[in-house]
Amino acid sequence: MSDYSEQELLRRQKLEELKKIGVNPFPPEEFQVNVTALDIKTNYERDKLNYKNISIAGRIMSIRDMGKACFAVMQDATGRIQFYIRRDDICPNDDKTLYDTVWKKLIDIGDIAGIAGYVFTTKTGEISIHVTNFKLLSKSLKPLPIVKTDDSGNSFDEVSDPEFRYRQRYVDLIINPQVRDTFKKRTQIVNSIRNTLNDAGLLEVETPILQSIPGGATARPFITHHNALNMPLYLRIANELYLKRLIVGGFEGVYEFAKDFRNEGMDRTHNPEFTVLEFYVAYKDYNWMMSFAERLLEKVATDLYGTTTVTLGDKEIDFKTPFKRVTMFEAIKEHTGIDISQMDEAQLREACKQLNIHADASMGKGKLIDEIFGEKCEGHYIQPTFITDYPVEMSPLTKKHRSVEGLVERFELMVNGKELANAYTELNDPIDQRERFEEQLKLQARGDDEAMFIDHDFLRALEYGMPPTAGIGIGIDRLTMLLTNNAAIQEVLFFPQMRPEIKQEKEEE
Repeated sequence: MSDYSEQELLRRQKLEELKKIGVNPFPPEEFQVNVTALDIKTNYERDKLNYKNISIAGRIMSIRDMGKACFAVMQDATGRIQFYIRRDDICPNDDKTLYDTVWKKLIDIGDIAGIAGYVFTTKTGEISIHVTNFKLLSKSLKPLPIVKTDDSGNSFDEVSDPEFRYRQRYVDLIINPQVRDTFKKRTQIVNSIRNTLNDAGLLEVETPILQSIPGGATARPFITHHNALNMPLYLRIANELYLKRLIVGGFEGVYEFAKDFRNEGMDRTHNPEFTVLEFYVAYKDYNWMMSFAERLLEKVATDLYGTTTVTLGDKEIDFKTPFKRVTMFEAIKEHTGIDISQMDEAQLREACKQLNIHADASMGKGKLIDEIFGEKCEGHYIQPTFITDYPVEMSPLTKKHRSVEGLVERFELMVNGKELANAYTELNDPIDQRERFEEQLKLQARGDDEAMFIDHDFLRALEYGMPPTAGIGIGIDRLTMLLTNNAAIQEVLFFPQMRPEIKQEKEEE
């Protein structure tokens, strides 16, 4: 039994027919393009003389046969445009093979072609291309999914199925051109941030992805093995400690768009591989960073849309500065009615029990507070809000608060009920840092597999002296979700992680 569908077998037969008549279905030579679909639609009416001799390439998306002529639609990277192809125009010297055999019988929707000709306007007023030369550039051996649309132009059925779209993103991008707009906006977001940081004098750098110690965050890492060194290595969970080494080395402002990896759950806001922007600036503190971060995000929104207000589902999010500021203890008291500011671990466990929040034996004081905030408070902060002044147990890399005992100078930015950014006045006291790492080891011994390792080289770097520094991490995937009106992280990743296909699972069995 063939692995190919009936339509796929037919396309393979057409492939062989093309070869027999001397048409290379995958020609190697360059095809010169001098215009795009968007260019034609935007500029033709006011500058018709420049469109008398055009050459364009793209994918054939529909064909309407009219006998000795056809109307068809081509899609390039900028959009779609109709073209008109007539037998007498593309078949010189009475050789009708190119039209009657190649175009009529062997060309399919999904094939990639190059056409030359001139632009005109049809009787119905549609800007189109009159084809004078046609060339097949790539034969499509799998049929595109059938697209159905509603009255608003939205596609549905298989083409809107997330399982299909995420697994075969290449087809999703062909059939749903609006998806490409999301990823174009993602690039605009990154470029806006990069321009702002460059203008502020920060240096873009690269740090190791394979690390001997996973540091900079509390998370479960992916582990691999380096054969030549015969040692375990970890995919980084954060790049923080390496960037701070560069601050020790004398750079006063550094940033990196980093791919990070965490061996944890997957859902609509989490993917095991994700992108974070981290940047660090010497001689600054978390108050300065709050002001800089809100101005940065206001600028990104304005660069993207010309306004600080963006739509997200049925909400409007306004990135106009300044953002609201609330301490963590104030937030918990407001949304639970409980003041936890003076509670010890036993009292926090009792508070969790009272609030019906799960608390297992591995959780220390910091994890318990984090669970309370996550369960009872986080979702209330829809508009951009800085949650500030965290307990010291939650923040092993953060400088102690300058005026409040037991707290650290840290903030998280909440938008639409989720964390978007995390920032500190960085801990630069190597003795205090060693003690914090040792507390993390105690949590590891209790079974907390997200607790930090001791990074002895980082401690050695701090002993040489690190200036007072402010640092921040901003989730680029989540920021893109917010700014492109997408509720799932999979919508802003070209290739999100997926479970193995059922067919593959059967073969492995």
